[in-house]
Amino acid sequence: MKNVLITGSTSGIGLGIAIEFAKSGYNLVFHGLEKDGAEIAAEIGKQNRINAFFSSANLLDPSEIAIMVKEASTQLGDIDILVNNAGIQYVSPVEDFPLNKWNDIIAVNLTAAFCTSQAVWPGMKAKNWGRIINISSAHGLVASENKSAYVASKHGLIGLTKTLALEGAGYGITANAICPGFVKTPLVEKQITDLAKQQNITEAEVIQKNILQKHAVKNFVSPEEIAVLALFLASKNASMITGTSIPVDGGWVAQ
Repeated sequence: MKNVLITGSTSGIGLGIAIEFAKSGYNLVFHGLEKDGAEIAAEIGKQNRINAFFSSANLLDPSEIAIMVKEASTQLGDIDILVNNAGIQYVSPVEDFPLNKWNDIIAVNLTAAFCTSQAVWPGMKAKNWGRIINISSAHGLVASENKSAYVASKHGLIGLTKTLALEGAGYGITANAICPGFVKTPLVEKQITDLAKQQNITEAEVIQKNILQKHAVKNFVSPEEIAVLALFLASKNASMITGTSIPVDGGWVAQ
């Protein structure tokens, strides 16, 4: 039974991915900042008869990331599959963008993914097998206004993915990025609420005017649609898929 570490896995996309892996019998390391994170992990573990471990590591602190991986490896064994999903966002024109917000977004969205990858790498290399799946974004492939740090971090994550793929190729380690369009996560729901207030329009109008306007298919991407792709990329049948960036974006980047 393989062990999977998913950052940001107690809500949103990460939770959707965790549930699919649990259903397929993988042991899971849950991670998140929700107060009930340990209970979420325990319940999903019990329902699916898998071993589950929870960490509330602060991804702004590389030392906490190292501790998370070490404790998870002690509890479950070396990590076989790493899903770097955790992310944060801040929206502002570049001239007003606070430097501390820039630094936090780069740290959580990009540097943390490097730190987790580095921490699990020796174990994967020793086994001659591993899977690293980075949840980037359509914003890792194209840009939007007022999201300089987020766009930079997600573009950087794709660059990291390619480098990991090249370095892992001789050791059975693959690395791929999934690039979702808009998913109705707590992060996106906050954006919708904020934009509605700023523009003095309804949230339904924000969804059509600001959010789904970039999707050719006028629906949100579901966490399950991302999760099933992650599950495939983690499988033995995906051994020749590496270094890729796969959009799941309703046709956003096709335009």
